[in-house]
Amino acid sequence: MRIARVATPDGPRTVRVVDEGLIPITDPYAAFAAGVPVQDAGGPVRGSLLAPCVPTVVVGIAQNGPDHASPVQAWLKSPRTIVGPDAEVRLRRDAGATVAEAEVAVVIGRPTAGLTARNAHEFVLGITAVDDLSSPERAASDPRNFESKSGAGYTPLGPVIDTSLSIDDDLPLGLVVDGVDRAVTSAGRLPMSLRQCLAYVANWSELGPGDVVMMGAPFSQAPIRAGESVEVRVGDLRLHTRTV
Repeated sequence: MRIARVATPDGPRTVRVVDEGLIPITDPYAAFAAGVPVQDAGGPVRGSLLAPCVPTVVVGIAQNGPDHASPVQAWLKSPRTIVGPDAEVRLRRDAGATVAEAEVAVVIGRPTAGLTARNAHEFVLGITAVDDLSSPERAASDPRNFESKSGAGYTPLGPVIDTSLSIDDDLPLGLVVDGVDRAVTSAGRLPMSLRQCLAYVANWSELGPGDVVMMGAPFSQAPIRAGESVEVRVGDLRLHTRTV
């Protein structure tokens, strides 16, 4: 199933995306926790796509690998930086160069108490695409990533949550800028598996329904400039944004 959120005249609605259109559904997180299918909740609706979830916590993974002090680290990014597909993002002029990072985003389906590398899939609602926009020059004075990651709109997310994708899939990743491939890679090039990363995060901090873990950029990043169109590809998901 492909789950999205859409802005309608009656407010945001959660929908499943099918060839026939956008079909409202019941709460997918409640259904996931109960182990039952979601149900349709009305006829097709129209509206513009929003970010497909509203996380309380957004975690970024730093893929450090075996040559570092720890095999994986994590950091927090403000959920207020999230924007939906086709958003216009104003790049900061006071933070140096901007880098787009094409990443797998794992959407948590239920509280992660008891999550381990072995059972991590039991806590994942699905996968979406994220562009973890960054200002890496700020890292020289801000090693905690706060300044480099906090620009308004610096976390484009979407367009949908695909519940059929697995955290074990070697998902193709791509970054396309103004129609030109800037990076072609896959999730399989991450030093630590998605399972291991989720277990690491859950061991320190419990996540809940709708929270997002951004899994890192395995050679899937490139500098961008204002005025360019950016597309993040995760499998066959396509996340478009425009920069100004």
